[in-house]
Amino acid sequence: MRLVFDRGTIVLDGVAPLNDALRAANVVWDPRVGSWRAPAWRYRDIVDALQRQRVDVEDLVAPTSRPETGPWETLELRPYQEAALFAWTANDRRGLIVLPTGSGKTRVAVAAMATTRRPTLCLAPTRVLLHQWRDEVARAYGGRVGCLGDGEHVLAPVTIATVESAYRHMARIGNQFELLIVDEAHHFGAGVRDEALEMSTAPARLGLTATPLPPGPGATRFEALVGPTVYQLGVRDLAGRYLADFDVAVLLLDLTPDERRLYESERRAYQLAFSRFREMAPTGTWGDFIATASRTVEGRRAIAAWHRARRLLAYTTAKAAAVANLLERHRDHRVLVFTAHNETAYAISRTHLVMPLTCDIGKAERDDALDRFRRGELRTLVSARVLNEGFDVPEADVAIVVGGSLGEREHVQRVGRLLRPSAGKRAIVYELVTRRSSEVRTGERRRRGLDSSRGHSRP
Repeated sequence: MRLVFDRGTIVLDGVAPLNDALRAANVVWDPRVGSWRAPAWRYRDIVDALQRQRVDVEDLVAPTSRPETGPWETLELRPYQEAALFAWTANDRRGLIVLPTGSGKTRVAVAAMATTRRPTLCLAPTRVLLHQWRDEVARAYGGRVGCLGDGEHVLAPVTIATVESAYRHMARIGNQFELLIVDEAHHFGAGVRDEALEMSTAPARLGLTATPLPPGPGATRFEALVGPTVYQLGVRDLAGRYLADFDVAVLLLDLTPDERRLYESERRAYQLAFSRFREMAPTGTWGDFIATASRTVEGRRAIAAWHRARRLLAYTTAKAAAVANLLERHRDHRVLVFTAHNETAYAISRTHLVMPLTCDIGKAERDDALDRFRRGELRTLVSARVLNEGFDVPEADVAIVVGGSLGEREHVQRVGRLLRPSAGKRAIVYELVTRRSSEVRTGERRRRGLDSSRGHSRP
């Protein structure tokens, strides 16, 4: 049997019985070429199955020469980082490590690269993270660091790539790496970009995230492609020693009479439609409701009412007053303001003459603003989602959460922006929550997310 890498798949050219092990590895007959074919991520399973059958294998999947990477600097790890690396190694170098923002997930991954010393491809979801990863790896690695993304196309034994670039090129490079690192892994498991993981033959796989994937098909799919959660710590586990201590202050605010009448009117409009949907589909999800409601005029009106209600809550009269008071109270601190929408970010920016960071702001201007914030020339930044992932702002010690749309995961990411430790630092997070609204329950879920990830490892 001859094995060949072909555009993100493995072609099995030869004669061998298709037993249960090969079927489990997704091996199917491809009549176009008259051979068996399987996705590249099943490479190791295919080799193991053929060896158990004692089939002679001519393995042409890997390049002829893949030398060890190096030299690597010796990295000092914190005890929990050592434990995370051990748990991943003990699980056959496959699995997901869940650690809070600011706790050094990247350092664990670099230590994994240095330990395995095998050709490595690291996937980063954004260009900002692409450059952060390259800089971090370069500090510990003596060789050339490749880069795919943001206008660069350089392959090396250790390469950092944006997910989009990897997705476009994996059909050609998917057999060139033996370790695959997936940063911000919660983005995977339920999307087309999962194909970037499917088209890689790398047997060793490490996922990193600050928030565990919720149970469901996405988590099951990610576990198949990368591995199970092997180590997990939450924010509360590390606060006070490895992360800055912090307090959460929930400010319960009221709507004005006019805001209340409008909110209740909009809420009734979509709750009536949702209740009818629940009667027909008791186990239906919110996504099922949106798909069903979109097919009728009445349903589309209900969805529009839901959006209007959320927009109203995003920046109420009371929230505007609270933001003004908090910015005045903390005018000598470094403050991050998080909103649900860009329009709210711009409204706060215009009112208080503070710098907005949104998707509309170019890289050069954004980097300049972050540098000025770190130097203390800017005291406040306001953002809808840009600051959620990938930006290092250890100087920040106050956060004002005006609104959000992504629940627990978004909240943990945002709080993590404040938790880079420094001498005597104690951060504070203000949550602005509207009484008698959907924000009350959403806020409770978000805060549970800070405590739900108690530390554990899985050997």
